[in-house]
Amino acid sequence: MTPELRTERLEFTPYRPEHEDHFVALLRDEEVCHWMGQDLVPEPELRKLFQFVLTDVYPKEMFDVWGVWHDGTYIGHAEVKKTGNVDGHEMIAALVPRYWGRGFGKEIIGGLLRHAADNLGLKEVYGMVGAGNTVSLAVCERVGFRHVRDVVGDDGSVTKMVVISTGGAA
Repeated sequence: MTPELRTERLEFTPYRPEHEDHFVALLRDEEVCHWMGQDLVPEPELRKLFQFVLTDVYPKEMFDVWGVWHDGTYIGHAEVKKTGNVDGHEMIAALVPRYWGRGFGKEIIGGLLRHAADNLGLKEVYGMVGAGNTVSLAVCERVGFRHVRDVVGDDGSVTKMVVISTGGAA
């Protein structure tokens, strides 16, 4: 069961039905999609994905996924899950653009690292960051991620695979 998590300023809560519009708005934001290296997904597909989180991901305990809140305001999304991208678990985070540059990314990473170590028993976790996302790569470097390799997509885009020990929480 996905637990609630807390950091100094943030609350990570499993999504509830009333959070759907926040989730969709974040993942329909062109800037967010650009920096996550994703195409803009049609709104109906995101709504189906959100329902899948509620009806399948949580009940079947497939992976942990949260809405991230600051002072009662939705500011982002976070996940820890096995993916086909890495040999282990990947951390995924996205912030509403107006909350960029305030240290929330680093704080999300710290919360996810503690969860990965304390609740999941993981020794390390991975991240996948677009090579052009220099701000996120700098945050990763500051908290202790190390570069594993570059992954080149079919379209020629480059994504940096990074890894960090869960003992190196931010």
